[in-house]
Amino acid sequence: MSDQATNTLQAPLETALADTQQKRPAFLARLLAQPSTVLALFWVLLLVVVAIFAQYVSPYDPNASSVMRRLQGLSQENLLGTDDLGRDLLSRAMWGARVALLAVTQAVLPAMLVGVPIGLFVAYRGGWWDRVVMRLVEVEQAIPMLLFAFTFIAIFGRGLTNAMLAVSLGFAMSYLRLTRAVVLAERPKAYVQAAEIQGYSTLRILFRHILPNAIGPIAVQTSILAGVAILIEAMLSFLGLGVSTGSPSWGAMLDDARRFQIQQPLLSLVPGAAITLTVLSFNLLGDGFRDAFNSDLIIPKRKKGSIPAAVAPEPDAPLTQNSTATSDAVLALNNVSVEFPSYSGSFQRVVSNISFSIAPGEIYGLVGESGSGKSMTTSAILGQVPKPGRIAGGSIVLAGRQLVGLPERQMSRIRGREIGAVFQDPMMALSPVHKVGDQMIEGLVRHEGISRKQALARAAELLDLVGVTDARNRLDDYPHQFSGGMAQRAMVAAALICKPKLLIADEPTTALDVTVQKQVLELLLQLRGTLGMSVLFITHDLAVVAQLCDRVGVMKLGELVEEGTTAQLFANPEHPYTRQLMLAREMLDGPAGKSAS
Repeated sequence: MSDQATNTLQAPLETALADTQQKRPAFLARLLAQPSTVLALFWVLLLVVVAIFAQYVSPYDPNASSVMRRLQGLSQENLLGTDDLGRDLLSRAMWGARVALLAVTQAVLPAMLVGVPIGLFVAYRGGWWDRVVMRLVEVEQAIPMLLFAFTFIAIFGRGLTNAMLAVSLGFAMSYLRLTRAVVLAERPKAYVQAAEIQGYSTLRILFRHILPNAIGPIAVQTSILAGVAILIEAMLSFLGLGVSTGSPSWGAMLDDARRFQIQQPLLSLVPGAAITLTVLSFNLLGDGFRDAFNSDLIIPKRKKGSIPAAVAPEPDAPLTQNSTATSDAVLALNNVSVEFPSYSGSFQRVVSNISFSIAPGEIYGLVGESGSGKSMTTSAILGQVPKPGRIAGGSIVLAGRQLVGLPERQMSRIRGREIGAVFQDPMMALSPVHKVGDQMIEGLVRHEGISRKQALARAAELLDLVGVTDARNRLDDYPHQFSGGMAQRAMVAAALICKPKLLIADEPTTALDVTVQKQVLELLLQLRGTLGMSVLFITHDLAVVAQLCDRVGVMKLGELVEEGTTAQLFANPEHPYTRQLMLAREMLDGPAGKSAS
């Protein structure tokens, strides 16, 4: 296609991009866009206000009785009538809101504070912790909650607090199960692994990275359990096991109404309507929270201000700059093996006797089909072999320091500071609920102890270096506001922010289209020249290896079967498996010299 035709096609696209941008509404905007949720929220907020200021807004003292005014209907003095003792029903319903919300607080808040942290811990830790705790949870859940509450009241006595604490224990188990399920879903994701590589503590990973992604389900669960707590409080008070006799509770009002239902129907309608509307409102809030958290709604919004100029494409970089391993290697592996226990009780090796080294400023490619052991070798270097796997032998030396056998606390200081990592799917490697800038500077603040302002300034410089336009303002964006290519550039910048000696790029172009792949590869070559960093490039794409790497190691079934410079490997592959890979590649893309860049 000619340049004129290309410009003709690109002009309308650039104009459209300049005129509009896709913006996802804030959570509150998505929540308030649902009419039923707005009504439910209004009712709950009204109850909160009435409960707090009941002594000021209620027409009468809820316990003030008058025999002369008993069982009256609607009147100017008593808008909703009176009960069998002449007490004002509207005032008692208002004070009953305070009892209901107190019950919600006593049942839900302790349950959340206990269940959520335990759920986070057992799911993240796994093993015996998870199995033992979950068996105990299943035993508790097998006991009906009301029966458990009755037992608790029988031991500790009647009263709202005792009853709600018993309910709270059951709610805590619900929170535990829910949080555990969310963590098990989030734990394998790349952004958690990226946080571990940065050397963050377990508590920080759990509460700073994983917990925010569980806020949605927890909020929905909280709204539902709030409605359940109100129902249980009303039920216990109706049975005389909740609040003390005479206290203005909706359940107690229903108990009083059952004896005089025929004389005064409003006696049951007032508390019944209050319970129904409140429980329904909490359930509708739960649905609203769920839809707002899961909504993918976007609104076209005209972009304010001028549009930054596009970055001009850089000229093609040279394919390779051949070098050989030296004695002062940045990384050196010697006979590294990784093994996992088998069902028979013995250990099965998945990586066997891997040896290679990477010189300063060198890009070393590790290639092979899926399952050949490339990523497991990377995990061994990072000290992140999944349990119950282990490094069975060999040495891994980074800049003269032995990594095998290093305690986790010391490895956490190395990850992120001396070894950076970039993963294949940037949208999965970046936490969706944190700003890009915050994720970039966490490792810098932790490892170097500089201020947030200084860290953001360095992050902006790196984003600009990797080709992200308007870098300082983009730090405040969330990952979904980045394209795939820009998100991968941000991942590269985050991996380099502490100026590591080694960058591990684990198939960083797999999830990107061909054009963006080329840009990322050029970026790595440019950064190698600018920063002098060493790169371990994991891939199964020989075409990428031909463009990028100085030396190459070929893996098959957990073994390094061939190693050499890129030129040697493509000119004269010695191992039959390497020749098969070359042949398969040529069938798809043609000879190496004619591959598309």
